[in-house]
Formats: sequence, C-alpha cells, structure tokens
Amino acid sequence: MRSASTYTNPVSPADFPDPFVMRVGEAYYGYATELHTRRPRALRLMRSHDLVHWAPLPGPLERLDLATARDYWAPEVAFREGSFVMYYSAGIGDKHHQIRAATAERPEGPFRDTGRVLTPDDPFTIDPHPFRDDDGQWYLYYARDFLEGDRVGTALVVDRLVDMVTLEGNRQTVLRATADWQLFKKQREMYGAVYDWYTLEGPFVRKRGSRYYLFYAGGAWETENYGVSYAVGDSPFGPFEDARGDRPALLQTIPGAVIGPGHASVVEGPDGNDYLVYHAWDPAKTARRMCVDRLEWTPDGPRTNGPTTTPQPAPHARSPRIE
Repeated sequence: MRSASTYTNPVSPADFPDPFVMRVGEAYYGYATELHTRRPRALRLMRSHDLVHWAPLPGPLERLDLATARDYWAPEVAFREGSFVMYYSAGIGDKHHQIRAATAERPEGPFRDTGRVLTPDDPFTIDPHPFRDDDGQWYLYYARDFLEGDRVGTALVVDRLVDMVTLEGNRQTVLRATADWQLFKKQREMYGAVYDWYTLEGPFVRKRGSRYYLFYAGGAWETENYGVSYAVGDSPFGPFEDARGDRPALLQTIPGAVIGPGHASVVEGPDGNDYLVYHAWDPAKTARRMCVDRLEWTPDGPRTNGPTTTPQPAPHARSPRIE
C-alpha cells in the first residue's frame, strides 16, 4: 500500500506525554510517561515505520514493587553491546522521583529494573537523557531541584556514565532558568518554604560538527507558557549559551489550536532528515498527544515551523539511486 504524501499533527490520538523516539533497524519505537499505573507492565509504547502511523504495544517496563512507584516518567532508551538500557524515574506525583535503569534484549522489552538508583542522594531527579559522544563516552543529562540562586527551581545537569548504570558522581550544572517564560508557579510550597519556582526539564542533546545543542522544555507543563528551546555549547559540560531568553526558540503555544508543546526528542526520519517529536495538549486539554515536525539545521542553529496543525510532507524513505 502506498504511503500518504502528507500527515497532520497529532500523529496519534493517544495520550502520550514526554515522547522519546528511537530508530531500531527500519522501525521506530516511541516511549512515554504513564501516570497512576496499576498494570504489571508500566509506561507507554508505540511502534511505527514512518514516524506518522503508530500502533500501540504493551507497556515495556515491569512495574516496580514499591509503594512509592505509582507514576513512571519520561523514559529514554540507549543501546550498547547488544543490550537496551532504559532510564526513567518513578514516584508519586512530584514526590520521591529518582532516576533508575532497566535493561532488556529487545526495544519493546520487557525491561527489568536493575535495582540501581542512579541519583540516590537527590530527593527529586527526573527526565534522564543518555548521550554518547563521538569518542564513545556516555553521559547522562537530567533535571534536579535547586534552592539557591536568582531563579529557584528545577534545572539541568550532566554527569559521566562510568558504565551504563553507574554515574561518576561529579555532576555539573549545564543550564538554569534565566527568563520569565520559564516560570512554573509563583509562591509554590516546596521543601518547607515558598518560592517563585522556575522549571527547565526534558534535556536532549544533538552534536553538530564540534558544537553541542541542548534542547529543553521550560515553564509549566499544564499551561500555555510551556515550550521548547535550546542552548549551545562546545563540550558535553558546556558552558551552554541559551539561544533566546525572552521566549522559547523552537516551539510555543498557538492559542486555540496547540497548548504547551514540549518535552521533545530528536530522531532521524526515513528520509534522512531530523524530526522533532514532542507532545502538545489539544485545545480542550484532554490529552498530551504526540506531534512530529521537521527540524532544519541552519547556519544560525536548529529551526522548525512547528507546532504545525496543517498537512505536512510525510517523511518517506529515500528511493534507491538508479545508475
């Protein structure tokens, strides 16, 4: 059957928060947050062959037997030496979340938790992102809470992975909130005090040439100020310079059409181009649904015309060259 020449966001009607998409062979696997799970297998999983048509699969992760593990957030998966490693956090609402690792032989799982908490000394760590540099060194970016500085809140750090389930223990801060649009909530009660709380989360790194592009989401995930921006650095540890401070550089709300586009990952499409995969609320705010928009690399950095709501060219596989 011939594929359609266009597609329109969202690419699936399912609730699919914090989407991470990876390519394995000719297939794409999309992993997502799951709240209030009571099923034996946690998290959400879909599969596609073109980034446009998605089919649901059973939950990929065996649920933890822990009273504090009800909500499973923002999984990302890395592949190394024949094994798939899933990084995620588990907790109850915005409490108890710490980063864990699980392994599987196949991208659809079942992933089994290793029993290792990668961030045992932090009360709240979320949104792990594994990144492999050109020299083979792996890093883990993630979000944690900061109670000092001009803009208290959640922000981004990085640490080296000694092996795929062990951090070096020398984390470095890579990005803190600097702009008003990154406000999560005024007068938020946290850690026994009240703060104007700012949030940066959902880190994702792509290297282009010698430069490192740190994509991130900022603001309040339930509201219109949530969006996607990026910062640029010359090493995995930065320092990173934010692309634009006054508003999100890549994705922001379109009133009445798309609310709170955010928590993006980047994946190469079947046509060889990069695509930004993210979630966005429908206008009635019934679900955060997966959207896909092409990411253009320009001399001035990454650009996208998203969030789109009109038909877009479908990312068809390249035709074989005929000599």
